[in-house]
Amino acid sequence: MKKEVENEMEDELRPEYDFTQMQEGVRGKYVERYRTQTNLVRLDPDVAEAFPNDEAVNNALRLLIEIAQRQQTNITVQRTE
Repeated sequence: MKKEVENEMEDELRPEYDFTQMQEGVRGKYVERYRTQTNLVRLDPDVAEAFPNDEAVNNALRLLIEIAQRQQTNITVQRTE
């Protein structure tokens, strides 16, 4: 269903864009490739409230990694003693 344009100035597409010749287009053809090659993460709203920007999220995750590594080191040292 094609929308009729009341005013020709409202039509932002150039005349050379002829979509009637486009056939066999596949919606979402590259979506899996996109998902595997991006590193975007969607935060739940309650989590996003705690972090004002991406730098705060990265700092918190780095701290968590550091704590986890120290904890792992402590467990390894306790087992060898």
